[in-house]
Amino acid sequence: MQSEMHPLEPFFQQIVRNSYAGKLGIHDAEITRYVAHLLCEFSESEKLYKVRDESGHPVYSLEEMVVAADPVHGTAPSFDAERTVRKHIGDYALFITGMYPESMDPWRRRHGQQSFEELVKVGKESYYIVSQFDVEEYADEAPMFARLSEWFDRCIYGLRLVRDDLTGSRPGFLPARVN
Repeated sequence: MQSEMHPLEPFFQQIVRNSYAGKLGIHDAEITRYVAHLLCEFSESEKLYKVRDESGHPVYSLEEMVVAADPVHGTAPSFDAERTVRKHIGDYALFITGMYPESMDPWRRRHGQQSFEELVKVGKESYYIVSQFDVEEYADEAPMFARLSEWFDRCIYGLRLVRDDLTGSRPGFLPARVN
């Protein structure tokens, strides 16, 4: 049984394709579909923090998310759980750095939030780890996660272009002068 498509998915597919293929030369339909689906997922804010602690409360800290993904030294109950949480960390890092880079300003960093550099590093690493789950039911998706890890910086920039299209801002141009 196929899952129902999110109502925003065709819109996000087009805008992601315009940015990724049209402006950046990333002609990868699988990544375009994945990122468009990611935008649909995170359009529902409760899905942004779906990693939970032992009490069922959302985990907001990047460091706590990484601990939740570790089946050896952390709290992940299995390697499948590690993959699930690492996939979410990669998605979260890509979404935040691409769509909300202002959320990583210096004031927030001094108050315990992650930096842009940390998010990029952990996002790339997380997608790489997900790509290493390349057997059985994960075999078909593994190469795409390897590409996401390798192209993480370009994908971030592509999301910035998506954001600019959505908000109507045009990077590289000064606003009209008001007299």
